[in-house]
Amino acid sequence: AVVSTQSTGVMKGREVMSGYDGYTSCPLTVGDDKLVLAEFGYDGAILETFPIDQAKPSGLNYWLKKEIMPSLYWRGLIRGTWRGPGCDDVGFMRSHIDLLE
Repeated sequence: AVVSTQSTGVMKGREVMSGYDGYTSCPLTVGDDKLVLAEFGYDGAILETFPIDQAKPSGLNYWLKKEIMPSLYWRGLIRGTWRGPGCDDVGFMRSHIDLLE
């Protein structure tokens, strides 16, 4: 995401700016169809992106990891069309993820 944003900016003649906060997402499977989603930055600060208690093992977190995150990664982050949590790309989910695949 950072590389894509910076490269696009350079090609458009904009100044290069650093801006990666170290965001990391670690989906931790803790049981049958249950998962804890740990999201944090370089400094260990919690950077949760979903409006649920991600510290509790849940089937919803497992479903997100299994069904949603692969599309976010391959269709969004890798292609540079989604810049990660907190980006201003509201329409990404609707335009890039087919939940029926």
